[in-house]
Amino acid sequence: MSEESDVSLRIATELLLFLPARRRREWQRVAPDGTSTLGHVVESLGVPLPEVGLLTVEGVEVGRSYQPVAGDVVHVHPVPRPQRVPLEPGRHAPRFLLDVHLGTLARRLRLLGVDATYHNDMDDPSLVAEANRERRVLLTQDHRLLCRRALWFGAYVRGTKVDDQLRDLLDRFGPPLRPWTRCTACNGELAHVDKAEVDRLLEAGTKRSYDVYGRCPECGQIYWRGAHSGRLEEIVRSAMRTARPESQVGGGPR
Repeated sequence: MSEESDVSLRIATELLLFLPARRRREWQRVAPDGTSTLGHVVESLGVPLPEVGLLTVEGVEVGRSYQPVAGDVVHVHPVPRPQRVPLEPGRHAPRFLLDVHLGTLARRLRLLGVDATYHNDMDDPSLVAEANRERRVLLTQDHRLLCRRALWFGAYVRGTKVDDQLRDLLDRFGPPLRPWTRCTACNGELAHVDKAEVDRLLEAGTKRSYDVYGRCPECGQIYWRGAHSGRLEEIVRSAMRTARPESQVGGGPR
């Protein structure tokens, strides 16, 4: 094959991780078949379309349905950051659904007041169905899951450590942060509760030391300001330091 008869694609550095190791090169060459769309070509290389942003041919923006021809030079860009998520009327922040391998990340997001649901027993079709039904961004490290045509919106989570994963999500989506306002166990929104209402459920030392309490209306879990360790406090402080300015809404009552 010659360059004149091929389509040349320049893959952004941020997207190279999706290519097989043996073909992990910035420049890729494919032979056009006259029927495949550019979106199909890019995905056939291994790059999930939810991770693809701008596509240009000779510097001109084209859509995923564009059919490349011999001699085209295509630039494949990553999604822009912060990435905008289409929101339903009356909703002001994106909601997330995490796959079975991201339970720790889900708890971190809830700690920061981000709406994040998680199931440890849901298969791929069920995850897609729930994400679509509730208009949640499906977060995963399975690029094959992102290639499912039925999925309305998904994102690949970068990083092997949860701290890195959290930084990646906060940078990509910039969700508003309201630490200590969600139940880390079930994602319910915490409500203030009078001490007298939960007095019988508290240890003597807790009752002596704390007067302000919150309770999850979904699972009944009780929270108080001293219930979390210094490690959780540092997670919140670090997130608030590194989050985009527009995300720093602040914490709610606990």
